[in-house]
Amino acid sequence: MGKSEIVYLGLGSNLGEAEKNIINGLRYLKMSKLELLKLSSLYYTEPVGKEDQPYFYNMVVKASTNYSPDELLKVIKEIEKALGRVWTEKWGPRIIDIDILFYGSKIVNKENLIIPHPELHKRDFVLIPMAEIEPNFLHPVFNKTIEELLEQPHERKEVKWFKFIEAI
Repeated sequence: MGKSEIVYLGLGSNLGEAEKNIINGLRYLKMSKLELLKLSSLYYTEPVGKEDQPYFYNMVVKASTNYSPDELLKVIKEIEKALGRVWTEKWGPRIIDIDILFYGSKIVNKENLIIPHPELHKRDFVLIPMAEIEPNFLHPVFNKTIEELLEQPHERKEVKWFKFIEAI
């Protein structure tokens, strides 16, 4: 484990008790030695990619971690598995999905891990909650703030504010 880094994680769920799945994901992150610094609201969002599935609940978390990017990915995969995630199809329904959106301003490009998340600039279900907690965060690849990325033309999907999440 190295020095502490600020990371942004996207959480999503559209199977079972989706809201509860996300809260459990937050609890597991906290138990895994991530310090949760800011939580966005929970949003009810239209699916992207594979549209014939239930709407998702999504949120973004700002956290502090001593894990390297690879260690963090391993921790996240273990959390997803512990919560019952089964990998079936790309963009398919899931009990829990936790994505590393940003790891400080690091750029990682490996077969199993790309940071910043390669699709986030096109996804309102990430940009809107991210803008809620960190509108001026600078995307290290595009050199634009989250607010600027949100204003750029991209496919718009329905994203409705659902509720505030109490501190975990």
